[in-house]
Amino acid sequence: MSVWGDDPAVLRCDHRPPAPTHRHSKDELCSEACLPAPFHRHSKDELCSEACLPADDRRPEDEPRADARPDAGGRDDPLPGRARTAAEVLGWSRRLLDPALRDAVERMPKEIRGVAAFHFGWRDERGRPASGSGGKAIRPALTLLAAEAVGGTASAALPAAVAVELAHNFSLLHDDVMDGDLTRRHRPTAWSVFGANAAVLAGDALLAAAFEALADEPSPAVPRAVRILGRAVLDLVAGQSADLAFEERTDVTLDECLAMAGRKTGALLGAACALGATCGGGTTGQSARLRAYGERLGLAFQLVDDLLGIWGDPDVTGKPVHSDLHSRKKSLPVVAALTSATPAGDELADLYLRDEALTGDEVSRAADLIDAAGGRAWAAAHAATLLTQAHADLAAVGADPATAAELDALARLITHRRH
Repeated sequence: MSVWGDDPAVLRCDHRPPAPTHRHSKDELCSEACLPAPFHRHSKDELCSEACLPADDRRPEDEPRADARPDAGGRDDPLPGRARTAAEVLGWSRRLLDPALRDAVERMPKEIRGVAAFHFGWRDERGRPASGSGGKAIRPALTLLAAEAVGGTASAALPAAVAVELAHNFSLLHDDVMDGDLTRRHRPTAWSVFGANAAVLAGDALLAAAFEALADEPSPAVPRAVRILGRAVLDLVAGQSADLAFEERTDVTLDECLAMAGRKTGALLGAACALGATCGGGTTGQSARLRAYGERLGLAFQLVDDLLGIWGDPDVTGKPVHSDLHSRKKSLPVVAALTSATPAGDELADLYLRDEALTGDEVSRAADLIDAAGGRAWAAAHAATLLTQAHADLAAVGADPATAAELDALARLITHRRH
């Protein structure tokens, strides 16, 4: 029997009470319960299709789904050229990804399989079926769309999308251990339930499974794809290593911090796009442009993540208020403020770089000083600049308008998210 067995969260969509189903414009994502049709939320992280909407709010039986596709390889949209919203793209990507992702985890040794299934939200700590969120899965969605952007099919890039998601979750399992984080996606972290050793080993298994997913595909693109992912993982590790080293330093520059974030977060998003282009049969130039597109989005993603780590709503992010400041993390807004040569930046340095732990009031004061020194505004402006540059990279690829619009929708989601 598979690790998820007859998991009701997989087989049907009535595992939680229906959330409110009001709607905004078709392109607007809301952090609450409202999303573009046909998607709504069960929880703040979980997207769900229209199958469990109240009957009056469902699409008529004779109206085809806007994101309907006969298989992973081609479009079957009722309106040719119509671009899907970010929520529709993520729902489509998740439907393609999850069966293959679960198969990859099922092939792991039993002890590791249980930890991985818990981390993905498929099982609880006792191995019972669960309906936790597996995250937004933006990286594999980028991989699938990148393949389409160069004229290929999503099915050709599905193994690469699985590999990217496995590699990403390898990094999350290890990050949680290194950072001592107790929650992720509104659930306990794997290490806090199964122990650090088990979580590290599960992360190792996910990384091995990522390369296995690529190597199992009989394609001439496999050697290049393996090199792309391998280089991205090495960059990710280097970025994480630098991030840890920054904790012991008081002289971190903004350029160093940007380079660290580019490796830690940008490298894997860049690889996700490059892998899609490679598996989709794109040219070397298209692959390079899409890699640059993903790297810029990755750095923008990190900037937004750092802003949320200070000013995010705990009810939405699942993390304590000012979570990054309690650990005195050298995030991008913090370093921008520390190096601002302003009175607020100098006061922040006296407070933030001392040996003693910060009290609750001092953490709140640190957040105010980062804002006053310009760290918050700089991070938001730099993310916007990166988004503009990424758009130029995408335009140079020559993707069809619908696919380009869908990639842009994901880019906006990355840079305007609240969790």
